[in-house]
Amino acid sequence: MTNFFRRDKTFTRPINWITTSFMVAFHIGAIAALFMFGWKPFLVAVVLWWVAGSLGIGMGYHRLLTHRGYKTPKWVEYFLTTCGTLALEGGPIFWVATHRMHHQNTDKEGDPHSPRDGGLWAHMGWILTGQAMHNKSSGLLPYVPDLRKDKFHVWISEWHWVPLTVLGVLLLILGGWPYLMWGMFVRTVVGLHSTWLVNSATHMWGSQRFMTGDTSTNSFWVAILTFGEGWHNNHHAMPRSARHGLAWYEIDPNWYGICTLRAVGLAWDISLPKFGSARATSTLFSYKGPEEETLPQEALGD
Repeated sequence: MTNFFRRDKTFTRPINWITTSFMVAFHIGAIAALFMFGWKPFLVAVVLWWVAGSLGIGMGYHRLLTHRGYKTPKWVEYFLTTCGTLALEGGPIFWVATHRMHHQNTDKEGDPHSPRDGGLWAHMGWILTGQAMHNKSSGLLPYVPDLRKDKFHVWISEWHWVPLTVLGVLLLILGGWPYLMWGMFVRTVVGLHSTWLVNSATHMWGSQRFMTGDTSTNSFWVAILTFGEGWHNNHHAMPRSARHGLAWYEIDPNWYGICTLRAVGLAWDISLPKFGSARATSTLFSYKGPEEETLPQEALGD
């Protein structure tokens, strides 16, 4: 046990008391909600978990804003971004910059949350301890020149807590305490740990389809919890691809959501893996618009 504490970077950094206090409060609220169970509040929590985790984080923050894997009208982009703020994972500038930094320095010096610094550190220690990173951190700003030019993204990065606060007030007024406790605390805590599992679990356990030079893996159970983000090795092989689940059995609800947007004319220029003989590229991201990436035929897994 002593060696565990020594190896994990979490225990070598000072606690970020503001962030930690919010996290502790939400976890206490999630536990208290178990004593207020009702099927309607539970269903509201499930719906909001999908809104924040799939529309917001997966389709919005990650595949659209971070990697520009597809294009949408600006109002759709802003809607998905607003959904992302409901996950309590910060504003888009912080989230996107941190994730781009992770891709550039995966499992090396400069990776914000590598398991090589400890499993707890990768999961949540990097948020609870150390020097807090926020949307104005000088180390993050070079990673988001595109978002810094957009007034909406700059504004909502500063006021990312407003949509979540408004949602909480509405839940309390319209449904009472059970709706607030389940719609805010339970689904937020579940969503947070699900996202954090991509940083920790999918760099510690799972299978590798591609030799990406890092520890990224594919994990079915993490993919289920994150609407498709658990196909992490696929993603590290082709960061800009809007599709993460490559084989038929790799369930990817975020990709299905993007397909729905495309079907109604709200998504285009979608970056996709191209099945051929060329090897997969490991391009980080581009501000010039998505291009097709290549994927070997054996990536189908058949």
